[in-house]
Amino acid sequence: MRTKPWTAITLLISAPILMNLAFVGLGMTFDYPDVLQLPATEVLARFRAEQTTIVTLFALLAAAACAFVPLSVLLGRLDDSPTMRWAVRAGVAAALVQTIGLLRWPLLVPTLTDADTFERQHTLLGTLLGETAGYTLTAIWTALVIAALRTPPWFAALGYTSAAAIATGVVIPLGIEPAAVVVNFLGYVLWSGWLLSFAALLGRGAFAHQVAVIPTSSTRSPQTN
Repeated sequence: MRTKPWTAITLLISAPILMNLAFVGLGMTFDYPDVLQLPATEVLARFRAEQTTIVTLFALLAAAACAFVPLSVLLGRLDDSPTMRWAVRAGVAAALVQTIGLLRWPLLVPTLTDADTFERQHTLLGTLLGETAGYTLTAIWTALVIAALRTPPWFAALGYTSAAAIATGVVIPLGIEPAAVVVNFLGYVLWSGWLLSFAALLGRGAFAHQVAVIPTSSTRSPQTN
């Protein structure tokens, strides 16, 4: 009997839960992300007023994003198709750009002394890298994983819908608000549900028929990537 991929299941459950708890905490403590609409001087003042808590919550949010590096690799083992291999690349890239964007808060922002530097870092590491690239790659990863796997129609529909909603976040810097902000937020809520559903399906062995048999040491052949 094939053992269940418990590490992937654990990450599929813990990552969205940690992500949402940290996000809610930041909303309560820092009025995030609405606070980013304020002048940089006021953002920095609010940050310094609750710096320890805010830094901790952003570090947890970054940890949740970083968890998608091993998760993407583990889920990539469910299928050995070119589509899934591209999904792994997109998932790892999405995790990295979002982790880098989020880590600016605990690593760089505490050292800043002027608003102009904050604005530049927010634009480059936040808006362009962590958000725009992150939204795009997350949506691509989700769609590619669904395309690679033979999934129930409801699961595919939930994933594609959440991916499309997340992707709308790329137009937020263009000033298309508040509609894009709301849709993007709802996309992440749906996506969290999709990830938890993914964990449930894995626990039931829904994709076991797609996992390639790993050869033993006596029959192992070179793997292609």
